[in-house]
Amino acid sequence: MRKITAGTFLSLDGIAGAPETWHFPYFNDEMGAVVQAQMAASDTMLLGRHTYEAFAAYWPQSEDAFAGHMNSTPKLVVSTTLERAEWQNSTVIGGDDPLAELARLKEKPGKNLAVTGSLTLVRSLLRAGLLDELHLLVHPVIVGSGKRLFAGDGRIPLRLAGSTTLSTGVLSLVYTPDGA
Repeated sequence: MRKITAGTFLSLDGIAGAPETWHFPYFNDEMGAVVQAQMAASDTMLLGRHTYEAFAAYWPQSEDAFAGHMNSTPKLVVSTTLERAEWQNSTVIGGDDPLAELARLKEKPGKNLAVTGSLTLVRSLLRAGLLDELHLLVHPVIVGSGKRLFAGDGRIPLRLAGSTTLSTGVLSLVYTPDGA
């Protein structure tokens, strides 16, 4: 059975939006290895519409070291408003119940289905009990304002499954659902 995992950069004050404005001073080879391990454990990206649109505008023209992976990896876009996905290897999962389709996909063979960015999707997966692992890279910075990972979601119990402190002070935390 496949897992649905999510990886998110997070500030100490819970901001996950626009990490490109605060994250890079903390990125080094050590963090790159953590991110690479998450990528290697998956064979499909799950994206919400907003993240998909931002990525589709950037990655096809990028010469970044990750561009080959980003462009060639199959992508599932979870959206009830997007009708088609033009970026190579992209498929829209929409309809009346996209989360039910994701539950079916978890039952198929393969590596993990990995959510990148897509904060609304992460929250929806957590509420539906479909997210198996939440990987947080908590940066030692207070951003002050921006889009929060959690915003009025109610109580969702999690269990710490792993933690590592990186040399930059970033905490690499892995949480799994906790039925408590």
